[in-house]
Amino acid sequence: MINNIIILTLFITCVSVAFTLTTKKADKNILQSFDAKNSIYNLDINDITGKKIDLNKFRDKKILFTNIASKCGFTGQLKSLQQLHDKYKEDIIIIASPSNDFMNQEPLQGKEILNFCKRNYGVTFIVTEKIHVKGNKIHPLYAFLTNKELNGWNNSQTSWNFNKFLINENGFLTHHFGSLVDPMSKKITSKISSSITS
Repeated sequence: MINNIIILTLFITCVSVAFTLTTKKADKNILQSFDAKNSIYNLDINDITGKKIDLNKFRDKKILFTNIASKCGFTGQLKSLQQLHDKYKEDIIIIASPSNDFMNQEPLQGKEILNFCKRNYGVTFIVTEKIHVKGNKIHPLYAFLTNKELNGWNNSQTSWNFNKFLINENGFLTHHFGSLVDPMSKKITSKISSSITS
């Protein structure tokens, strides 16, 4: 009986190690297979005042996209996003998109949203126009971030406010973090200082 348990444990360990190695290798291969069609630089979005944001200006920097709302339980993450911006602004651009897609938690419009962010959290990073991040009216940016056929890496859903999508220095999507991951957590900050292909 003990021998069977040992054998089973060793088998599970080997499978786990093999899976980890395969996953790391697959991720690297995916990154190497990206081409221009999978780049974020092909997309357009306006800022909160209606002015077009030229994403090409951010080549050679990472970009963190996140969907925000002023009446959400995670709204306090605006403070962490600002801290992230202040600490790593030479390496990463933060672009936050207000959305009312989850329980009507963004009732504000236009400059009301920007004033809320600045007044309560001192926000100086980029805030975009109010958009849809899911559904039939999804903005092309979030269609790209959540569709593997467009981004070349991953199918996902924007599950709630304050999901986060990390773009590397070449304009390719490499990571998706859920609402529970704070912007200043090591899960995110460790990716900012890492290499382009991480």
